[in-house]
Amino acid sequence: MAEETKEEKKEETKTEQKEQKEEKEEKEQKEQKEQKEEKEEKEEKEEVEVPKKFEKLVKEIESLSVLDLAELVKVLEKKFGVSATPQVVAAPVGGGAAQGGGGETPEKSVFTIELTGIGDKKIEVIKAVRDITQKGLKDAKDLVDAVAKGPQVIKENVKKEEAEEIKKKLEAAGAKVELK
Repeated sequence: MAEETKEEKKEETKTEQKEQKEEKEEKEQKEQKEQKEEKEEKEEKEEVEVPKKFEKLVKEIESLSVLDLAELVKVLEKKFGVSATPQVVAAPVGGGAAQGGGGETPEKSVFTIELTGIGDKKIEVIKAVRDITQKGLKDAKDLVDAVAKGPQVIKENVKKEEAEEIKKKLEAAGAKVELK
């Protein structure tokens, strides 16, 4: 009889543990479901209303990869003579001296780094791009491969010192770089 009692207690303990585990799993599933619903609600609120005349165009753009989008931006920039980079307007320093028309143009302080060629050391260039952009290996490789189609922007709005340092790294890896 003592053995039966021990067996029953073991079974009860196992059953209780199983029930507790199931309750815990149900609770976690419920929390995950609530988090998912909150996320969906937030995304719905952030959605931008697209006019009907642009719906087809927006859907096509959504289906493009990041590299295709970058290429599209470059094509549009060239075709229409515009730039997707924000323009930095600096106020003249020194007040009257700048207004006097001294003829000096201020030195550029912010640069965009463009990779224009990869040279013979493609792997070294990929490593350098990966290090500079903090992207994954595939993204860095795709970016370097895209240089065959045209110059690729590596980094935008970079201060002069950092831009020079990045240029040196890329050139040391065998790449051709332009600062714009």
